[in-house]
Amino acid sequence: MTATTGEARFVFDEWHRLVTEHDGAALAALYTDDAVLESPLVPRLLDNAESGIVRGRAELDAFLALATARKPVDEELPLLYRRDTFAFDGKSMIWEYPRETPNGDQLDLVEVMELDGPRIRRHRIYWGWRGTEHIIANALRKHSSL
Repeated sequence: MTATTGEARFVFDEWHRLVTEHDGAALAALYTDDAVLESPLVPRLLDNAESGIVRGRAELDAFLALATARKPVDEELPLLYRRDTFAFDGKSMIWEYPRETPNGDQLDLVEVMELDGPRIRRHRIYWGWRGTEHIIANALRKHSSL
């Protein structure tokens, strides 16, 4: 499980582009068939309070399809701003979507990916205080509409 800096740059650029274009199928193709993704968004979208983890092709495809289809409109959640830099050690890559941007606040996320060539084998998404408030508000709206 190693990757070149060029492969990491490819994943960095493509992942962001596909998320902002809401292309779940193409996004899923960036992951290995046995990939693992961890995020507090997993239980919210999959209605599974027991785990924030998806494993393997079928679970990953289902999650990414929902995540990209349900992305809030840009007025509610602007396109994600990030700097054009990432840290990479030959295996793991990390970057931030900072809360504070040139255009105001946004969801604050940190993406951590373990790469296998130009594909993602393991992905962990850490949400900051603004991001977790967004998840909580959505969960409360969902619960109150039941």
